[in-house]
Amino acid sequence: MSTIIMSACWPLQGMSPAQKSVLISLADQANDDGVCWPSVGSIARRTCLSARAVQDAIAWLESADLVQREFRVNTSTSYTVTPDRYSPEKAAPARARMKKSPPADGAPHATGANGAPPADCAGVQMAHPTQMAQEGGADGAGVVVQMAHPTPANGAPRTVIEPSVEPSGEPPSLLPAPAAPPKRKRQAKPKDEVEEERQAACRAIWSAYSQAYLDRYETTPVRNQKVNSQVDGLRTRLGHEAPAVAEFFVWINDAYLLRNCHNFGLLLANAEGYRTQWATGRQVNGTTAKQIENTQANINAAQQAAANIRAGGSSNAFLRPNR
Repeated sequence: MSTIIMSACWPLQGMSPAQKSVLISLADQANDDGVCWPSVGSIARRTCLSARAVQDAIAWLESADLVQREFRVNTSTSYTVTPDRYSPEKAAPARARMKKSPPADGAPHATGANGAPPADCAGVQMAHPTQMAQEGGADGAGVVVQMAHPTPANGAPRTVIEPSVEPSGEPPSLLPAPAAPPKRKRQAKPKDEVEEERQAACRAIWSAYSQAYLDRYETTPVRNQKVNSQVDGLRTRLGHEAPAVAEFFVWINDAYLLRNCHNFGLLLANAEGYRTQWATGRQVNGTTAKQIENTQANINAAQQAAANIRAGGSSNAFLRPNR
């Protein structure tokens, strides 16, 4: 619905209620250019009018320059509502019902065989007697007849049969589709802010490592350009967990680490492994690794022996046959 077209149509005057209803129905279905293509049946259902009344109203609106109609082949008629061109003085008068001249008093009504209308009255529909009395006929005089739709003469405009099914969807807009809004790019942080965050993270890592080192060895660790690069590498690999892992690393009781005084380079060399030990709370040194290795060797031997027994083999050192 176009509120522009609808608001321009509501104030218009000088038309019948049926004509106004059809106009509002068209405006309700039009786009901002006033274009729509509802079927006559659809307009009739919306306005509670007959199809014939809708066609008469459209013809009047067209003569008043309120509606421009475009007949299209194998599809519904297109309507363009133009309230700014409304000219009621140009509109054709409403079609009046045709009446036949009353016959003379006592003259018989013209009928054909079996009471049917004569041949020259073909296409004429007799009005109901009650309607004749209401129209002012007295004692049967002044018979009112209503003309049905006669066959049009050559060259006369013909009635176009509208499709009974209204096309689905909105009428295509004549304006180009609006472009999609550009995606908002994530604003990059200034280089100074990024560098400041990097230095703060490196200071936190070194502070945690050096304090644990001082508590264990009662001296401060050596810090030089190489160590600074290693600290930055640990920050890159472990992120915000790096300070906690660095402190945990100093307290691992491993002979190799103790011989090398928990050198920071050893932490960087196996950063992910030490991070796992920190996350699980389990230190793994040479002794514990050897114990785990021996336990696994015993398990493997037991599994192999069980497999030999199930297979009926006799090569079991623990189950020798009696001699």
